Amino acid sequence: MVKLVYVIRKRADVSEKDFHEYWLKKHGPLVRGFAKSMRAKKYVQSHTVSEDAGKGIRDTRPGMKETYDGITEVWWDTLEDFGGGGAVQARAEAARALLEDESKFIDFEHSSIFLTEEHEIFDYTK
Repeated sequence: MVKLVYVIRKRADVSEKDFHEYWLKKHGPLVRGFAKSMRAKKYVQSHTVSEDAGKGIRDTRPGMKETYDGITEVWWDTLEDFGGGGAVQARAEAARALLEDESKFIDFEHSSIFLTEEHEIFDYTK
């Protein structure tokens, strides 16, 4: 599987509470509504908690200062599914609508997106 990872910082003019609430309750359902046209298989939001504990861990890594407000992960079966197929117009509409919505709460300049392929080392939850 191929996974898009989106590390997110909230816009400075959006409160932490409003950011997390909007992302979860407004943006999440919007993404779900486009899942089929995007051929996405899974979507997960990970919201940052316990900033004090996170800072304590970062302080043990040389020069690490930045933090993020959360991570979005979206899975596709293949790179081809991620990049194409399906109804082109529907995918373009999804991309436009998601970008427009993200601009309401995400600081694009201080966020990042990249594609990954997972290599599971262990999973003791199974």
